[in-house]
Amino acid sequence: MRGRICILLAAPPVVSSASASFLTPDAASKSSGAESGAIHPLMIAMAAQIRNFWQGLPELEALSISPDLEAISGSLDGESLFIRNELRRCRGLRKLHLETARLGAGLQILHCVLFPDPRFDLPVFGADVVVGPAGVSAAIVDLSPVCGELPVGIAEALAARPHSRFEQERQLPGWGSIFSRYVRFVRPTTAAEEAAFLNEVSGFLDVLAAAIASSEPQASTHPVTVDRWQGQLRYCKQQKQNDKTRRVLEKAFNPEWADRYIEELLFDDPPAP
Repeated sequence: MRGRICILLAAPPVVSSASASFLTPDAASKSSGAESGAIHPLMIAMAAQIRNFWQGLPELEALSISPDLEAISGSLDGESLFIRNELRRCRGLRKLHLETARLGAGLQILHCVLFPDPRFDLPVFGADVVVGPAGVSAAIVDLSPVCGELPVGIAEALAARPHSRFEQERQLPGWGSIFSRYVRFVRPTTAAEEAAFLNEVSGFLDVLAAAIASSEPQASTHPVTVDRWQGQLRYCKQQKQNDKTRRVLEKAFNPEWADRYIEELLFDDPPAP
């Protein structure tokens, strides 16, 4: 699965103001998705969907990010590479991360993870979309438990949702034990299926929004808070088992830069309670 932007990277990162415009609302509005090399409509719609969801979250605020990690540009085999990272936080979620990347006219990736504050009984939201020359090759969305099982109310809400049917269901990677039983991992093959996947993402976000609104924090020293913190450590450790990501990053840059990108940005460990 080419499900992380890191597989794109094959040139040392250069901070560029041009790269910061990739898949922003202004840039997306200029692309219809019909012409060769245009941003794919599913990428545009899903990025907008996630940003709109963020705006409705309680106590939303910016989360600091190093300028050299916020906007990265480079080249691979003569094609331009742009990567953009956006970070926020809010009540209930310690980190909201949206990552968009584009390599030339052929490959586009969207990666989003919303990490909960361990004091709240909330899952990890994750969604990825990978687009190639032939269209969408992979799309995944989930609310993943941090302590073995999802909170009962969230599991019941997900089970009660209508589920779209897709012609091509994808198989989870070997490290995919972190996902819930409700994960959707598919390859949309038509515009209707792309719209259906957006509806799936919307449903997962709706369930998360309701859980955030009704959730109350527990003490940092409470045993269940510590359990959720440890569970989130395990989640991040499992995500880091994607050896392909690390190998390509090390080859493209160097081992130190690869470690920093993975450890500080993609799957940083939650602060100890």
